[in-house]
Amino acid sequence: MDIGFIGLGVMGQPMAGHLIAAGHQLHLHRVKDRSRPLVEQGGLAADSARAVADAAEVIIVMVPDTPDVEDVLFGPDGVAEGLSPGKTVIDMSSISPVATRDFAARIAEAGCAYVDAPVSGGEAGAKAASLSIMAGGAQADFDRILPILEIMGQNINLVGEVGAGQTAKIANQIIVALTIGAVAEGLLFASKAGADPAKVRSALMGGLASSRILELHGARMTDRTFDPGFRIALHRKDVNNALEAARSLNITLPATAQVQELFKACTAHGFGDLDHSALIRALEMMSDHEIGG
Repeated sequence: MDIGFIGLGVMGQPMAGHLIAAGHQLHLHRVKDRSRPLVEQGGLAADSARAVADAAEVIIVMVPDTPDVEDVLFGPDGVAEGLSPGKTVIDMSSISPVATRDFAARIAEAGCAYVDAPVSGGEAGAKAASLSIMAGGAQADFDRILPILEIMGQNINLVGEVGAGQTAKIANQIIVALTIGAVAEGLLFASKAGADPAKVRSALMGGLASSRILELHGARMTDRTFDPGFRIALHRKDVNNALEAARSLNITLPATAQVQELFKACTAHGFGDLDHSALIRALEMMSDHEIGG
C-alpha cells in the first residue's frame, strides 16, 4: 500500500520504519538529517503534505500539537489539497478532542475517512512496535486500517467515534502524569529520610505500589538518566489539553492541575526538553534535596 507519513521525529521515525520494513511504500514529508535513513530504506521524500496526500491511499500524521495538525491538514499545500474521495487520514498525534472532531468533519467533506489514533508507549514502544493505540472513528474505517496499526503497535482498541481516541489519550496522560508525581514524591521522601531510593524502589516493585512507571521512570530518577523518552514540554501540552477539556465539561481535576504546576516549574528552569520523569527535579528544588545527593 502507498502510505503517507508526516512527522518523522522521535516517535514518527521508528513507526515509519516499521511500515517500510513491512513492505509498504512510504511517502515522507519533513525528512531531516535524523530521518534520512528512511529514504535510504526505500521511503520517498515529498516536498509538501499535499504531495504526500496526492500519492498515498492512507495518510498518517504524527506531529506535536493541535496547531501543527491543523497546519499539516489545512495549511498551504496541506493534506486536504491533495485528497481525493476514498482516502483515509489517520492522526496519531496527541491533540484536542474538540479540534479532532472539527478536523474530521472537514476531511469528510472531501469524501475521505478520518481516524484519530494517538499512541502511548514512548520512544521505546515506537522502536519495539509495541505501542498502545487508542482509536476513534467508524468501525469500518478502523477495520480497514487495523493491519497498518498492527505493524506499529500491540494493544490496539477502537474506543468510540471520532475524538474518542484523543479522549482516551488524555485520560492516559492524566494517569501517567499523576503516577510520575507519586513516584517522585515517594522516592524523594525515602531519600530525605535517609534510605537509598534505588533500594526502596526495588522493594516497592514487589508490592501494591508496583507499576511500569515505578519500574522505568523510578529507575530514571535514581539513575539520573533524563534523556527523552517523552519530553516534559509535550506532556505539559497534553495536561493542558486535559484541563481545557475539563473546563468545557464543567468538571474538576485538582490533582491534574497540581502536577501541571510541577511541569511548568520544570519548564521555567530549562528542563522542558528532558524526559517527563525529570518532574522530580521540581520537587527536589522545592525541598532543596536531590535524591541520592
